[in-house]
Amino acid sequence: MEASATTPAGGDRSMLERSPLHRLPDQVLHWGLSALAAGVLILIGYFFVRLIGQSSTAFGHIGIFHFFFRNNYDVSQLQQGAACTTASSATCTFGAWPLMLGTLITAGIALVIGVPVAVATALYLTELCPRRARTPLSLLVDLLAAVPSVVYGLWGVFVLIPHLKGFQQSLAGTFSFIPFVSGSVAGPSYFVAGLILAIMILPIVSAIAREVIATVPPEHKEAALALGATRWEMIRTAVLPYSRPGITGGAMLGLGRAIGETIAVVLVIGNSPTLGHSVFQQGYTLAAVIANEFGEAASTPVQKSALFAAGLVLFVLTLLVNVVARNYVVRGTRGKRTAGDIMTPQTEAA
Repeated sequence: MEASATTPAGGDRSMLERSPLHRLPDQVLHWGLSALAAGVLILIGYFFVRLIGQSSTAFGHIGIFHFFFRNNYDVSQLQQGAACTTASSATCTFGAWPLMLGTLITAGIALVIGVPVAVATALYLTELCPRRARTPLSLLVDLLAAVPSVVYGLWGVFVLIPHLKGFQQSLAGTFSFIPFVSGSVAGPSYFVAGLILAIMILPIVSAIAREVIATVPPEHKEAALALGATRWEMIRTAVLPYSRPGITGGAMLGLGRAIGETIAVVLVIGNSPTLGHSVFQQGYTLAAVIANEFGEAASTPVQKSALFAAGLVLFVLTLLVNVVARNYVVRGTRGKRTAGDIMTPQTEAA
């Protein structure tokens, strides 16, 4: 009787089974999305292989080790018409060490300044802000991401650099016992570039932190308050531990944003090809050197190849940051076990 209800007369196909024609849209969607995902991976692989190929001239000329660890990026001789003929030539140097360190220093300053402010903003908007003001303030914070980077750079040139020089000198004198802090203060510097980047990464870190904090189960917060915890103790013991993986992932994405920023950093870092002795001195970054010199390097194969090599390093750094952030978030999510998850096996066993 059941067979007659589910099988049409004169046919072997079940009534619950869809015909191949009806399954066609699902298959097209499946294969189409799979092709798009594979295309993204192929595109990333193509970029990587292409950058390696374009960088081979510079690596072959001065060696990979010298490119990564030589503390000078001097192209003035090339721009005057001198030629790089041998690996020991002193007329041109493509040591990317000051560029890599400058990138990491400015991004590190951005994280140290920007992430605490972003997390504090997210906590206020999620836990403390009045309901009526929550949406307008959230929109204002998000609007920081809509400001063009060149506007941030010009603001740094005409406002921050002139007005923060005395403050930087005071910091250099107060914390002179800390390595890489003491010394004279230039106008453009790693510190100003890091401060600009901190403002630029604040919207993305704050938005991710808000979304993560909003997912904290109300039972956790109510339990903390029921045990006599104050509002701050509830945030410290219930909200922050639960949302820590997501906040860390957002901070890592902000780090990737800071590493790749170009125009704003070009305007405020000073563009010095040698490594400065203090965070208050001028420097350079990988993205800044590519933006500044690529147009002039078109007629000089070695210099152009060196810029591609700098882009390869920047590409690898950004990719590693995103991979680490993704792994950390996934590992933190898997590590969360709620009371219900722990009690379920015991209940089933009982």
